[in-house]
Amino acid sequence: MQLHFIANAPVPSTSGRTIPVIDPSDGQPFDDIQRGTADDIDAAVHAARQCYHAVWQKLAPVERGRLLQKLSAKILEHADELTTLEQRDCGKPTRQARADALALARYFEFYAGACDKLHGETIPYADGYSVLTWREPHGVTGHIIPWNYPMQIFGRSVGGALAAGNVCVVKPAEDACLSLIRVAQLAAEVGFPSGALNIVTGYGHEVGDALARHPGIAHISFTGSPKIGTQIQQVAAERHCPVTLELGGKSPQIIFADADLDAAVPVVINAIVQNAGQTCSAGSRVLIDSLIYEPLLARLGNAFEKLRVGPAAMDLDVGPLIRQSQQQRVWDFLSDAQVAGIPMVAQGQIVDEAPETGFYQAPTLLRDVPVDHRLAQEEVFGPVLSAMAFQDEDHAVELANATQFGLVAGIWTRDGSRQFRMARRVHSGQVFINNYGAAGGVELPFGGVKSSGYGREKGLEALHGFTTLKTVAIQHG
Repeated sequence: MQLHFIANAPVPSTSGRTIPVIDPSDGQPFDDIQRGTADDIDAAVHAARQCYHAVWQKLAPVERGRLLQKLSAKILEHADELTTLEQRDCGKPTRQARADALALARYFEFYAGACDKLHGETIPYADGYSVLTWREPHGVTGHIIPWNYPMQIFGRSVGGALAAGNVCVVKPAEDACLSLIRVAQLAAEVGFPSGALNIVTGYGHEVGDALARHPGIAHISFTGSPKIGTQIQQVAAERHCPVTLELGGKSPQIIFADADLDAAVPVVINAIVQNAGQTCSAGSRVLIDSLIYEPLLARLGNAFEKLRVGPAAMDLDVGPLIRQSQQQRVWDFLSDAQVAGIPMVAQGQIVDEAPETGFYQAPTLLRDVPVDHRLAQEEVFGPVLSAMAFQDEDHAVELANATQFGLVAGIWTRDGSRQFRMARRVHSGQVFINNYGAAGGVELPFGGVKSSGYGREKGLEALHGFTTLKTVAIQHG
């Protein structure tokens, strides 16, 4: 049984209740986590505030950096353990789970080096004044981490907050807690002071709501659905608490006739099947130049048919979805497609070894998806790729921007002028040209526009969101 981790110690919930941890590969419980309460959140915030005032804010930035670097090294030492935890807890194929563990270590390595590089400015002003600015941490920050990439999003969110001088209270998704509890334990082992990093598990409508409402939380970082993001904003607004929101996407891959298709095809496929399509930045729409629409669909279809789906430990192309309700959500989308007469080009295969009780979905490629159909407008959060043709550059931009989201876009063309035109015209927080994701670099600011949220995490830009700017004007006597 897993306990909360508050003030560097395992703590049971005041509720005395637990939540089973389900293995998505077979649908069976294998552990339990605490069903947290508002009282548990209050205890974690109290521990964090004590740490901040007594210890953390007095540490020199370089000392914070050394602690983060020690944690990075410790994560690397335990990469195999974290990989196994993430694989079973989230249903990630081994390669993906290990990549997430290594990315987590890299986030703390990056932010370790950033701790003493958050500078202010001097401002030219009227004679007789010296004016300067500096950045101050919020104090205690709250982090609501989703289930699809717990380690990676913990790294970019909590890593940035700690580097900026905050202490953290973290509420992981109830479907994916185990790796983050372990990381908090590792942080204590390398010398993080009591209360700097606290983990409270439980349901979003109980623990997440309590975290967002707590008056001791000075900033909230949330990654999840637009619906819950709206609720977080509303609750935070009641006490004027700033938030950073990453709320998903319906990201397009735009492929022009002059593109290097040999390079594009495997990237387009990986962008929709990675983590079983349960990725906010998944390339879930492929917009194809009408001149190459049919031959490219044939290539994509052949590749889809070769994809294999199975238990996480088999380390195949695709693992299971996180839970039965997510599986049902994907089935509902595909049922709607069938009713609407949207043609299916190809599907992958679920291997015979996959338990019937697991939450599997074969990757599916659909064609001629109407721009106003929910498959072209809403997040499926599963391995379903919707293809549509465009006639020219203007049409491609129209289709790309025809959703409420604006998180990521991929543009495939050899035309240098078109690359820049499209990058400017597509409404998106990140644009990748002749690639998708740039290998996930932790240095690259990440976030969206429109219903994909606002604020940025990753890179040095994240430090701005996790701090507030103070202006100091000195009049000389």
